Amino acid sequence: MPTRTLASRRQFLAASIAGGVWLAGRWSPVLGQDAPDKTLPAGKKLIVRTPAPLNAEPELADLVREWITPVESFYVRNHAKIPAIDLDSYRVTVEGLVAKSLKMSVAELAQLPAAKLTATLTCAGNRRSEFTGPKIPGVAWGAAAIGNAEWSGVPLSAVLKRAELKPDAKHVWFEGLDQIVDKNETFPFGGSIPLEKALSDQGEIAGAILATHMNGKPLTAEHGAPLRSIVPGFIGARSVKWLTKITVSDRPSPNHYVADAYKVIAEDSRAALDAAQPLYEYALNSVICVPAAKSKATGKVAVKGFALPSGVAGRMLKGIELSTDGGKSWVAAKIDSKTAAYCWALWSAEINLPQGADSLLVRATDSSGETQPREMPWNVKGYQYNAWHRVPLA
Repeated sequence: MPTRTLASRRQFLAASIAGGVWLAGRWSPVLGQDAPDKTLPAGKKLIVRTPAPLNAEPELADLVREWITPVESFYVRNHAKIPAIDLDSYRVTVEGLVAKSLKMSVAELAQLPAAKLTATLTCAGNRRSEFTGPKIPGVAWGAAAIGNAEWSGVPLSAVLKRAELKPDAKHVWFEGLDQIVDKNETFPFGGSIPLEKALSDQGEIAGAILATHMNGKPLTAEHGAPLRSIVPGFIGARSVKWLTKITVSDRPSPNHYVADAYKVIAEDSRAALDAAQPLYEYALNSVICVPAAKSKATGKVAVKGFALPSGVAGRMLKGIELSTDGGKSWVAAKIDSKTAAYCWALWSAEINLPQGADSLLVRATDSSGETQPREMPWNVKGYQYNAWHRVPLA
């Protein structure tokens, strides 16, 4: 893993602090206690799905302009009001099955080896609105709750090494500063990953990082400033924002968003939840971003979109195919962007759309031979929808 000199680490820290807005000695996020939740940050180009808490995604066409998604076009997923954070007193703690409990400031984290990682984040509920069947609660996401960014900070493995793991350690819990209010309960958002994933650094690809920067600039408030976890290949819910606590344990976190949410279940029951495993890796997927739905396109048409291999380690994209006849025949699309582990690819094709063609379909295949299914069974929470993506033309 590459390291930084002391001088560059100081520059790194200075940039982190300079990236914030300071009011009366307090880190003031663009959103949160200083602004209404329904307000989009300046420059954001997003469709608001819920105003409070703010959940928003870009137009599909904006997603295929660049392989690295600009911050202004990156989806926002919140479960509660964005917290206001005093950077002077901010610390992240490391506790549990470790020999040395830690409490570290951003400045102290900056003394550890640096890590940089390009990875795609996607909400487990992306494409939820395409499910057919009983109404599913939650954010009615389209197909754009996804983005690819360059994240930088420090490897989670370096922090765990400093804390000295005990032999029984098997899982790493994350807890954020955001507070969810549900009926008479208030609790933080949390995530959990197997320790094996946290320690799975391979060359310059860290198993997970504690990120302070996104696309070369300090994290913005809506993306978790001053610190968040980034877990490549895992659903976005495991990359916890406004990180305040890391707990090493012998079991997955009991936090609601691990124990009860983010599980695929076919019936809404306690027994089904208890039997289901937490979601970790995201699913193989592909989406048509251009042309737009109901465009009435005919003749030669430029088609563009993105494809994402499964988040299982080692999976890469093998092929992307389009159909104009309901899946009877397929033609190959070409990949136009970089391809990298835990990242999407942007693709394009020029298609002859015959008169009367009512839709376009896309499907992707990854290096394991897995292909997107024609249909996706309904599930209670509306997660991991990855059936062939269809764009109606008429």
